[in-house]
Amino acid sequence: MTAAAAARRRAALGLGLTQTLAWGASYYLPAILAAPMARDLGVSTPTVFAAFSVALLLTAALGPAVGRWIDRRGGRPALTASNLIFAAGLVGLALAQGPATLFAAWLVMGLGMATGLYEAAFAALAAAFGREARGPITGVALIAGFASTVCWPASAWMEAEFGWRGACLVWAALHLVFALPLNRLLAPPRAAPKARASDASDASAAPPAADAAWTSAALAFVFAATWIVSVGLAAHLPRLLEEAGATPAAALAAAALVGPAQVGARLLEFGLMRRMNPLVSARLACLAHPLGAAALAALGAPAAAALTVLHGAGNGVMTIAKGTLPLALFGPEGYGRRTGLLMAPARLGQAAAPLGFALLIDAWGAWTFAVTSGLMFAGFVVLMALGPRR
Repeated sequence: MTAAAAARRRAALGLGLTQTLAWGASYYLPAILAAPMARDLGVSTPTVFAAFSVALLLTAALGPAVGRWIDRRGGRPALTASNLIFAAGLVGLALAQGPATLFAAWLVMGLGMATGLYEAAFAALAAAFGREARGPITGVALIAGFASTVCWPASAWMEAEFGWRGACLVWAALHLVFALPLNRLLAPPRAAPKARASDASDASAAPPAADAAWTSAALAFVFAATWIVSVGLAAHLPRLLEEAGATPAAALAAAALVGPAQVGARLLEFGLMRRMNPLVSARLACLAHPLGAAALAALGAPAAAALTVLHGAGNGVMTIAKGTLPLALFGPEGYGRRTGLLMAPARLGQAAAPLGFALLIDAWGAWTFAVTSGLMFAGFVVLMALGPRR
C-alpha cells in the first residue's frame, strides 16, 4: 500500500468514527430525547422539534461560509472546532430551563452541525486528496451509516440511567475526550498547492460557466428532492406502511430493514461500484424508491419489505453521491463552498419535511408514496439530462 493510500484509509477511518458520534449526538438526538426534554421543560414535544428545525435552518444558511473556510484552511480546523461547539451546545441543552434556553442551545447545535457533519467532512477530504477523495468519502459514509444503530440505543440507555440531561453531558464529554483528539490527529490537512499542470488539468475538467450554472441547479434540485424524501420517510415510514395495509408489527419490521439496506448499498459502492461513474450510481439510486413503491402498489402489504430495502439502498448510495457528484463534475477546486451552496435547498427542505409529510399523510394516506416516487423519478430525469462527463 502506498503512503497516499494509507493516508486516505486513516482519514476515512478517523472521520468515519467522529462522524458517527457527530450524527448520533445531534441529528439523531431528538428521536430519543425530545419527549423527556419536553416533559421536564414544560413544553410540547413539537416545540422541541421546532427548535431542532431552527437549528437545521441555521445549518443551511451557514453551509457556504463553512465550505469557503474549509477550502482556504482545510477540514481539520473546522472539524475540531465543531467538537467544541457540539460540546457547548449539549451542555446548553443539559442546563436548559425553558423554551428560550432550549432554542438557544439548539442554535449552538446548528452551528456545530454546519461545521461538523458530512458536508464538512467531505469537503475536508476533497481539500486534502482532490479527485482521489471518492474512496475516503465512501468509507466515511459507510462507517457513519451505523450512527443511528449505535447512538439511538446509547441515548436510550443513558436517558434511563442518568436522565436526558445526563445523556447530553455524556455526549458532550465524548466530543471532547474522543472525537476532538481523533479529528485533530486523523482529519487530513489541506493539500499543498498543486503544480501548474495539475491545476490546468482540473480546470479543463470542470464544465464551462454556462454549463456549470445548469449543472449546479440540477444537482441542487436532485439533492433537495432526495433529501426531502429521505427525511420525510425517516420520520413517518412505519405509519405510511400501515396506511398501505401492513400491520403495525409488519410495518415496524419492514422499516427496520432500511438501515441494513443503506449499509449494504454503501458496501457495494465501496467495492463493485467504486469504478463506476458517480452519475450512473446516483441514477440507479434515484430509481430504487419508485421501483419499491410500484411493487407496493401492485402487490400490497406483502411488498413492504421490498419497498424499504430498495428505499434504504437508494438512500445509502445518494448519501455518498452528495459528496462524490460535485467532485466528479466540478473537481476539487472550491469544493467546500460549492457543496455548501448545493446542499442549502436540501437543508431547507429537510427542516420542513417532517411536518410537511405529516400533513400529506393526513390528507392522502398511502398515496403519499406517489409524491415520494415522483420526486425521486424527477431526480433521475434531471441526472439523465446531465449526461456523462469525463
